[in-house]
Formats: sequence, C-alpha cells, structure tokens
Amino acid sequence: MTHEGAREDRRAGTDRSPHQVTPEPEDVAEPGDAPEPADAPEPEGVREPEGVREYRMEELAAAAGITVRTLRFYRERGLIPPPRREGRIAWYDEHHLARLRTIAALLERGHTLNGIADLTTAFESGRNVREVLALGAPSEEEPVRLTPEELADHFAGEVTPENLAAALDLGYLVTDGEEIIHISRRLLDVSAALVREGVPLAEVLKAGARVREHADALAELFTDLLRTHAAEDDLWRLRPLAKSVVEAELSMALDRRLRENP
Repeated sequence: MTHEGAREDRRAGTDRSPHQVTPEPEDVAEPGDAPEPADAPEPEGVREPEGVREYRMEELAAAAGITVRTLRFYRERGLIPPPRREGRIAWYDEHHLARLRTIAALLERGHTLNGIADLTTAFESGRNVREVLALGAPSEEEPVRLTPEELADHFAGEVTPENLAAALDLGYLVTDGEEIIHISRRLLDVSAALVREGVPLAEVLKAGARVREHADALAELFTDLLRTHAAEDDLWRLRPLAKSVVEAELSMALDRRLRENP
C-alpha cells in the first residue's frame, strides 16, 4: 500500500460515528452491486467510448491517489455515484474522478467524511444551471464558476450543509456537473468580506433572505408604477431609474441608522 493510500485509509477509518459503515475488505462488493470476481474479463487500460474517458476501479483509485479499499468505502457511504455497469464490469468516468479529488481537497481543509456526505446531499438537491437559465439569467450580474473546494476557501470553516442548503434555496448557488456557479460575483465578494469581518455566514444568508423579500417588494412597486404610466417597450430603458431611487433611499436610510445611538 502506498503512503498516500495509507493516509486515505486512516482518514476513512477514523471518521466514524455509531451510524457509519466500517470499510469492508477489498474483495467485498458494495451492497446491491453485481459481483466483481477477480477473473472477470476486464479489458486493460482506460477507454474512451464516444469521447467519454472511463476507468476500471483500480485505475480510478490510482488516478485519484487512493486505494481500492478506500474507493469502495466511499461508494458504500454514497460519496460518489454508482458506476456504469457493462455486464459484470464497473466503469467510472471523469465525474467520479473529479468527485474523489473534491473529497480529498475537503478532507485536507478539515472536513470530515460525515460532513462531506451531508454537503454532497445538499449539493445534489440544489437546482442545476439549466433550471436557472430557463427562468432567465440576471441581466447585470457576473456569475462565478467554482469547485466545491474553492467555495470552501472563500468561506473557511463556514461551508456547512445548512449554509450550503440555504444558499441553494436562495438561488445564490446552482450546480453544473461537479462544479458550483454563484449567480453574482458582487454578492459572492460581499458575503466573503462580511465573513472575514467576523459575521457568521449563516447570519449573512439570513440577512440575504430578508433583503430578497424587500427587494422583490420594491421591484413589484416599480414595475407596477412603470407599467401603469409607461409603454411596455420603455420598461427596460427606465429600469435604471428605479435602481437609482432604491440606491439613494438605502444610502440615506443607512446614514440615519448609523448616526443613531446604539
């Protein structure tokens, strides 16, 4: 066993709770899987059917720098999706490799396997980018594409399953395969800056939800006003005027609040 493989096994074996599965020996298949006997007629090397690179279990483990035993354990925990089956052969692809690299990166950042499993569940329950684009992308905001580990780096220690679920529910985050897209670079940068200043991310997200409610109410007020008194073709041209009113009123309201005695 390689040094790296031993390190991965120690991670997998020490992150236990009463509900965790103990790693099985290497020759025990994942429950529900078809058996993978040692004499199964597996072809040599990776292959690329229709342009998709695929790996056997041993090859995937080697590419990810872990042992086959650790890979089986991750499968049993549901940390990676099931492989594609071709007879008795299990084939993995680049998405599995990307997920394994994400797991390794999150472990290096101090996340436990239990926590990563919860993050994976929240991540997979979120809306994907196609659903969001179907509703219309923001007209002025620049989206930011992130890996899960890059998101963790933005909010060190604050990327919990609860916070991830809240951000997904708000629509701040959407998924695209193994990557995450934040819908607004401005919101991402401001949120990260507030966290660096000591504001918990959970509170930032709660404030964001309240701001969303008030912003929706203001948007409804101005769209109703413009639709009542302007031609439909002029609505987008007049949109900046509504923004200017809100920005000016918010600026003056902040002045008033900040000048009040605590």
